[in-house]
Amino acid sequence: MSTTTPTPKHGFLDRDQSILAFNERVLDWARRPAVPLLERLRYLTIVSSNLDEFFEVRFAPQLAAFVSNEQRGAINAQTFHEVAAKVHELVAQQYALYNEELLPALEKRGIKIVAHSERTPAQRRWVKEYFATEVQPLLLPIGLDPSHPFPQVANKSLNFIVRLAGRDAFGRENEVAIVKVPRSLPRYLRMPGARNSKTACFVSISSLIRSHLGDLFPGRSVTEFAQFRVTRHSDLAVDEEEVKNLRTAMRLGLTRRHYGQALRLEVSAGCTEFLSDFLLQQFNLPPECLFRVSGPVNLVRMTQLIDLLELPALRFEPYLPGWPSQLVPGQSFFERLKKGDVLIHQPYESFDAVLAFLREAVEDPQVLAIKQTIYRTGSKGEMADLLREAVRRGKEVTAVVELKARFDEEANINQAERLESIGAQVVYGIVGLKTHAKMLLITRREEGRLVRYAHLSTGNYNPGTARLYTDFSYLTADEALTSDLDQVFLHLASQSRLPRLHKVLAAPFYLHKGMLERIDACVNAAKQGQEARIILKTNALTDEPLARALAHASQAGVQIDAIVRGACILPAGVPGYTENVRIRSVIGRLLEHSRVFYFRYGEQEELWLSSADWMNRNMLRRIELAWPVTDQALRQRVMEEGIHQYLHDSRDAWLLEPDGSYSRAGVHQGRGRNPLHSAQSTLMTRHGSKG
Repeated sequence: MSTTTPTPKHGFLDRDQSILAFNERVLDWARRPAVPLLERLRYLTIVSSNLDEFFEVRFAPQLAAFVSNEQRGAINAQTFHEVAAKVHELVAQQYALYNEELLPALEKRGIKIVAHSERTPAQRRWVKEYFATEVQPLLLPIGLDPSHPFPQVANKSLNFIVRLAGRDAFGRENEVAIVKVPRSLPRYLRMPGARNSKTACFVSISSLIRSHLGDLFPGRSVTEFAQFRVTRHSDLAVDEEEVKNLRTAMRLGLTRRHYGQALRLEVSAGCTEFLSDFLLQQFNLPPECLFRVSGPVNLVRMTQLIDLLELPALRFEPYLPGWPSQLVPGQSFFERLKKGDVLIHQPYESFDAVLAFLREAVEDPQVLAIKQTIYRTGSKGEMADLLREAVRRGKEVTAVVELKARFDEEANINQAERLESIGAQVVYGIVGLKTHAKMLLITRREEGRLVRYAHLSTGNYNPGTARLYTDFSYLTADEALTSDLDQVFLHLASQSRLPRLHKVLAAPFYLHKGMLERIDACVNAAKQGQEARIILKTNALTDEPLARALAHASQAGVQIDAIVRGACILPAGVPGYTENVRIRSVIGRLLEHSRVFYFRYGEQEELWLSSADWMNRNMLRRIELAWPVTDQALRQRVMEEGIHQYLHDSRDAWLLEPDGSYSRAGVHQGRGRNPLHSAQSTLMTRHGSKG
């Protein structure tokens, strides 16, 4: 299987097409028979969730270019048609897989989603009673007429459109009605089964309502109906220069997000042209934005079904991360860091160690101050709980809360308000820039002087995602590095000028320039006949100046390997252009999230960890950090576990071809005595808890 991303004339791959190609690679996991069945279904829902976000964040410019028939950068009416066609193709693959493979496989395992026509009399009675007692009281059908215009339909909500025969209570023939399905209703319900039955029977809320739509319109008959769901533009836009209170403005923006510009309309496959045309007109959408689907209009909600099933045999075997190899349980972090830096490779090693580090700081009476950035911590916020406890113990706590962390805005606002309410100093970073850096700085009094300790990470302070995302955590007491972090926190709080730092490269001031300078150093080395090597691991490579610099380096003879999980605009292996560039994408059980940058020019070697992807927004519109790994043992470990394992992956890796397509890395391997190699499986085996 290969996935194609066309190469445009200007030498870069189309970013939107590259994002969709990434989702084809994710979908491949849902196709694999060796993957446990419920996990295959979960990968299907992940693709749907990703497509939701694609429309919410990326599609509005495409639609605008089509409607206005104008060229907007690299986007125009032609790219709109190409992107829409690719999404339609991807959605068709999803539902074909769902209907032809996954549903039959679930039934073979005794898991059945029962349609109305298949229900036994007992099941129909149960559905009718549940509808009457739990569902119907929450539904309010809206008949459309001049005094009842088409209602506001929230982003990604489930709705029904109904066409009615007959007349209403006032003798009028208003024939169209809308039924909104409350988000509070469970999307899947387990029906009582017959005794000794080995089959678990479920009903979807949409099927349950569909079976009793007629009950909502007494005296009239339902002639046509369809489920529908609209996806809206949801990227919050707040003019920070104009607002007096960013937090209040963000709260207002969150309420409006659900009703942004409509971008995609999904309807059930049986929807008539009359109803679909009516909806397209209401949402002001062209036919290309209509998606007819043979199944649930929201596959994401199938995660509820997965969660209802307690069948370990149909899931991945649970993975229990080991305690970080450099740490001894119960040992003081402060005493350990006096001996040298510590590297934690998550989730192979447990994120609990990071929580333990903060907990020790909170409980230690010698710790005077704690400063931390909060980008994504999750709704539970274990770290925020620890910060609040630190305030209660009299420590100075500063939290730099990023309110604009996409789709985590509400959780972060709530965390900020709870911290402020007990006296923590909460700041929101720099106007116009997201604070994406992940850093924690602890100041401790030791023998009459102040000593700093720090944690840096390529990921988030979220215990949930820390179990699923691969990231490097870095603990240090290095004076130069911790001094740099103190300067960054001062900059974020006071907005004073950031001085030239000792070790850290910070965006938007030095990181982009620093990466370009190092690429240039490799170019100069190659021109002098010296060894020149660049290896990158990043989630995305979409910054044009960096991509152009890599292409130039390739032409100079620099050998370049890039491990890019998602979108990549730089084609690989194009003769005379990027012939020395090799790009691979690793899609596995875990989500690849760590950012590692390696440069070799002549006798010089540099290895950097970073919070930043090679994207324009990360380099120029965010507060990001990159820091060097100088300890030789830790450098070797990062290179082996974060780079070489992935460069040799032949099971989960895909190679980017010169034409923009992706092919399996192991298509010619894995036979006989050469089994396929998986970086993730190897590292899970190496670091997993031994009990």
